[in-house]
Amino acid sequence: MTAPVCLISGVGPGTGSALARRFTEGGYRVALLARNAERLAALEQQLPGAKAYRCDVSAPAQIEAVASAVERDLGNPAVVIHNAVGGAFGTFREIDPEILNRNFQVNTMGLLYLARRFAPAMIAAGKGAIVATGNTSALRGKAGFAGFAPTKAAQRILAEAMARDLGPQGVHVAYLVIDAVIDLEWTRKRWPDRPDDFFIKPKAIADEVWHVAHQDRSAWSFNVEIRPFGEAW
Repeated sequence: MTAPVCLISGVGPGTGSALARRFTEGGYRVALLARNAERLAALEQQLPGAKAYRCDVSAPAQIEAVASAVERDLGNPAVVIHNAVGGAFGTFREIDPEILNRNFQVNTMGLLYLARRFAPAMIAAGKGAIVATGNTSALRGKAGFAGFAPTKAAQRILAEAMARDLGPQGVHVAYLVIDAVIDLEWTRKRWPDRPDDFFIKPKAIADEVWHVAHQDRSAWSFNVEIRPFGEAW
C-alpha cells in the first residue's frame, strides 16, 4: 500500500518540525511548507519520504502551485495541518493596520486557501482530516494582542464553519487551542527564570495533533484545548 500523505504549513524549528517528525514516524510522507527554504531543506534531509516546498500560504497562486507539486510528487494529502502563523503585539492604537491585515492573510485566509484546495479530494475519498493550530488568542482579546487575536478568532470560527460543512461528508476538521508558551529557543530567553514545567513541549503538541487526526469517526473532537498542568486558566 502507498503511504498516506500529510501536508504541514508553517514548518519552523518548534511545533512544525515536531509535527513533521511525528507524522513521519507514523508512516506518512510529509509535505513541508514554509517560507524559509534553507530550514526546510535541512529538515527534508532528516525525514525519510519528506519533501520541502517553499510557500507563503497567504498567496493563493503559491498555494495552487505547491498543491499541484505535492499531488504530483507525493499524492493527495490525507491530513492537512495549518500551523503557519502571523503575529504582532500592541494595542489597537499602537499596531500598524497593515500588520493586522497581513496576519489575517496568513492565519485565516491561509486556512481557507488550503482547505478549498485539498478538501475536494478528501470529500471524494470520504475521509481526511484538516487541523488548525491556534492559541488562547482565538478565545479572548487582550489589550496587547489587538494585532493578532482578531485573526486567530476568525481562524477558529472559519474552522468551525468548515467542520460543520465537511464533517457529514467524512472529513474531520479540528481546532487545537494551545494555551501555553511553547518551548523554543526564543521563549526560553524571554522567560529565563521559568521552570521546565512552565513550557509546553512541541513534541507533546504533535502527539495531540496526531491523536486528533486519527480519532474514531464516532467520536470526533472539534475544539481541543491543551495546556501544561500548572497553567492558570
